[in-house]
Amino acid sequence: MALDNRDGVWKSGRGKGRRTPKGRQLDDAALEEVRALLGPGPRRRDLLIEYLHLVQDRYGYLSAAHLRALAEELRVGQAEVWEVASFYAHFDLVKEDELPPPALTIRVCESLSCELAGAEALLAALEEGLDPAEVRVLRAPCMGRCDTAPVLELGHRHIDHATPETARAAVEAGETHPVIPDYEAFGTYRAAGGYSALERLREGGDWEAVQETVLAAGLRGLGGAGFPSGRKWGFVRANPGPRYLAVNGDEGEPGTFKDRHYLERTPHLFLEGMLIAAWAVEAERVFLYMRDEYPAVLEILRRELAALEAAGLIAPGYVELRRGAGAYICGEESAMIESIEGNRGIPRHRPPYVAQVGVFGRPTLVHNIETLHWVARICREGPEVLSATEKNGRKGLRSYSVSGRVAEPGVYLLPAGSTIRDVIDAAGGMAEGHVFKAYQPGGPSSGLLPAHMDDIPLDFDTLQPHGSFIGSAAVVVLSDQDRARDAALNMLRFFEAESCGQCTPCRVGCEKAVKLMQAESWDRALLEDLCDVLADASICGLGQAAPNPIRLTMKHFGDEI
Repeated sequence: MALDNRDGVWKSGRGKGRRTPKGRQLDDAALEEVRALLGPGPRRRDLLIEYLHLVQDRYGYLSAAHLRALAEELRVGQAEVWEVASFYAHFDLVKEDELPPPALTIRVCESLSCELAGAEALLAALEEGLDPAEVRVLRAPCMGRCDTAPVLELGHRHIDHATPETARAAVEAGETHPVIPDYEAFGTYRAAGGYSALERLREGGDWEAVQETVLAAGLRGLGGAGFPSGRKWGFVRANPGPRYLAVNGDEGEPGTFKDRHYLERTPHLFLEGMLIAAWAVEAERVFLYMRDEYPAVLEILRRELAALEAAGLIAPGYVELRRGAGAYICGEESAMIESIEGNRGIPRHRPPYVAQVGVFGRPTLVHNIETLHWVARICREGPEVLSATEKNGRKGLRSYSVSGRVAEPGVYLLPAGSTIRDVIDAAGGMAEGHVFKAYQPGGPSSGLLPAHMDDIPLDFDTLQPHGSFIGSAAVVVLSDQDRARDAALNMLRFFEAESCGQCTPCRVGCEKAVKLMQAESWDRALLEDLCDVLADASICGLGQAAPNPIRLTMKHFGDEI
């Protein structure tokens, strides 16, 4: 029976009516392929990013047909799927009239440590020496391997101290899978008394007593914010359940690799701390968010979470391992929660704070990887494991990620009151032929300080009077062979690329800053005005901290600009 012949109405007869609805049509073959990848069971909207990873890993890109099929399977709009997929750097979206990327992709890290180690020359050699039809070469932000700079990633395999020769050899050998390092597995950790503290607390522990122990140790958030860790527990417990724990493993601040260092060696120390924190706030579920740049860590966590389930220490599915997709902004706790919910990683306005309204609108405790590493140690060894160490009037220990112009880059556990001279000495001194000139005390967000400011304890609250802060203790050392203005430009290019774009001051301000900093002579007045707008009007810490490299370079290295 023919339908009404009015404009815009479908009809079965001949005429101007449409045979199909507007927009991209569903491809049956693509739908079956997506269903096979997703497997049986319910379709959860919050798992959209995990589903996108399944398609990307299987086919090497996200075709328009597969995205349309995924939208159909989740019963959401195509635009919703597309906007999430296009937000993250590790997804390759391909429309019908576009060619898919080559089968192999090389990502070359362009962070400050890798730039100092020759990343630009490496990138140029690879672009010239490899067939772009066979291998795609891309620039990439920090991969958390600054101690082995320069670094590249072929597929999911990292090549440390990379050269054009080692890269070509890996391409020819088809080495695209991560190398899993030797680490302390569940059986070894358990045999040495692991999880005894967790079991003791579960049997009859007092969460408030444990909170006081953590506070007495002086533990503060080690992801960068430095908030007293135990105090968070009471804030979350003050809200009615269900409550959740979200673990922030998105260690994206360039120069930072301490979390990877610990996870690739003693993952169960972190996992026990995680479960103790979950017990303390009566978390009904744990969301473990890990950056996609750490494929070896992701595999270790999959294995060891399965071991915990098999041993009966956690119920199946109690800990959900979520995989990031290449977005620095998801290191901000509310942006991470948006990503856990399957959305773009856009920071939320606050209040309300995540302790009240977090994952799925429920009270959520958020902790960093290293913070939970120390929670386990404090519960096993007492608060003295941190509080007994004192230097320069500061108590505790700090894991410094050290890279740049030092002889032996790496993670160094030192007293919290250590100065940059202490850190450099721990890293074997300056690299041969280099003279200490400047340092970045806590990632790009902390800016640059000159060598003569070498007596400041590198700890929370000690650097703020100097316009800087310790952050995640990502120390990058520069020498007399480097220019501070080039380092500052590297930092601002990172912020420009990683801005989520939500607020105009950050989105436009970082782009404008890069253009101004590329000039032979910097316009100080204009840059200062721009810094004021970035710091005062940006929604989250990315835009608020972006002025630090600019201001400190103008203050301490004015002769270069």
